[in-house]
Amino acid sequence: MENIFDINHILKHSFVANNKVMVEKNIELVFDVNTTIPRVLRGNNVTLERLIVFILRFVFSFTSREEIVLSLDAPKDFLYEEDISFKILHTGIVKERVLAFLETALGHGLVDLDGKIIYDENDIHIAIPFTISELGFRRHYRLPSKSMLEKKVLLLVESEHLSKSIIKMFRYFHYDVKSGSKKESTTLEGYDLVIIEDHLMTETMLTLLSVAIENTNLKYVLLGNIHTRFKDDLEMVTTHLIKPVTQESIFELIVFVFAYNTSPVTKKTMIPRIFEQERDTTDIVMPESLKINAENQGVQNLIEEKKAQHVAVLDIKLGLENSKKQGLLYSHELENFIENFNKSDLYFRQIVNEQQTNKIKDFCIDLEKQAKIIGAESMLSFSDTVSLIFVYDKLDMLPIYPGRYHRELTKLVAEIKKYLHIK
Repeated sequence: MENIFDINHILKHSFVANNKVMVEKNIELVFDVNTTIPRVLRGNNVTLERLIVFILRFVFSFTSREEIVLSLDAPKDFLYEEDISFKILHTGIVKERVLAFLETALGHGLVDLDGKIIYDENDIHIAIPFTISELGFRRHYRLPSKSMLEKKVLLLVESEHLSKSIIKMFRYFHYDVKSGSKKESTTLEGYDLVIIEDHLMTETMLTLLSVAIENTNLKYVLLGNIHTRFKDDLEMVTTHLIKPVTQESIFELIVFVFAYNTSPVTKKTMIPRIFEQERDTTDIVMPESLKINAENQGVQNLIEEKKAQHVAVLDIKLGLENSKKQGLLYSHELENFIENFNKSDLYFRQIVNEQQTNKIKDFCIDLEKQAKIIGAESMLSFSDTVSLIFVYDKLDMLPIYPGRYHRELTKLVAEIKKYLHIK
C-alpha cells in the first residue's frame, strides 16, 4: 500500500499511542529530525506508523531511562528515493535483548517496507526507503515571507536533547537561537521570541517578560506536555507549544506568531492556543483567506528571489566534482544530457499545454538529476522554480515556463557543446 503522508503526523501519532506508558513511567520522548527529511513522503504510512509504535513500546517497556531520543536522518540531496534512518541510542536495554527483538519481533512490518536492520553503535537503527511526493524538496518548509526569517530566539528548556533538537529546527529558518537556563536569563533585550518550558517559569522571569512585552514587540511561548494544565494567570503568553515538538510545529509556530499575531500582546489579552490537544492534529486554525494570501505572497517572493540569483549556466568545476564522487566520466554525462534533453523543450511545451501534471513532475525530476550531476546551476534554479508552482498548487502559472525552459536549454546546450568542442 502506498500513500502520500506527512512524516510529522506519523511521529505525533506514535507519540500519542505511547503517551500512557510514558506518563506512567515518567519518560520523555524527543524527536531529533534532521532537516534533510522531506516533510511529505510517498510510501506505506500505515505499516510505518505501526512499526514505530511497536518499537517505541518495546523501548518504553524495558528502559530505565527518563528520556528517549528517536532520530531521523536522510542524505543531504534527497532527489527521489532515499533511505531514511530511524535511530534510538542509549536506551539502557541489554544489547542481546535489543538484537533478539529486532531480528525476531519486527517480522513482516520491516519486510513490507523494504527496510533493513543496521548493526552499528546505535541500540536500534533501521533504514527504510521512501520517495518524495512532490517537487520542491530542497526547502521542505517555506515561510510565506522573508520577513519571518532570521529572528532572534531565547530558548529555556531543561532537556539538553530537546534543546538541541529545537535549536536545529529554528536554524532551518536561519534563526539565531540562544539556549540557557533560568538562572542565566537576566535580560530579554534584543530577542524577538522567548520559549520557556512550563516548569521553568518563575516570578522573576514573569516580571522580566512583563517589562519586555510592554516596551517591545517580544513574543512569548510556553512549552508544555499535552496533559499540562497551564495557569490561567499567564495572560502575557502569545501561545503554547505542545510536545512532541516537530519541524512542522516549529514552522506553524513561526507563521502564527510572526504573520497572524502582529498586534502587541498586553496583560489583558490572552491569545487562544493554536494546537489542538487531540490525536489527529496539531494544526493551526487560520481563516482560509489568510492562508491563500500568505501562499500567493510566498510563491511570488520565492520566484522573484530565484530570478534575482546569478548562477552559472554550466559550472564545470562543480560538475567534475559531482561526477567524480559518483564514479562517472564528466564528458560522458555531458553527452548523455545532450542525447536525453536536446530538443526536449518541444516535449515540455506539449505536456504543459496538455496539462499533464504527472508527466511534468517526472520530467522535472529527471532534468534535475542530470542537471545536478553536470553542474548546470541555472537549470537547477529553473527546475526548483517550477517545483514551487506544484508546492503551492499554482498551475495557472505554468504556461509561461516552456518559453523560459527553451531559453535555459539553448544556453546550456551551447555551453556543453563548447566544452565538448562540438560545433
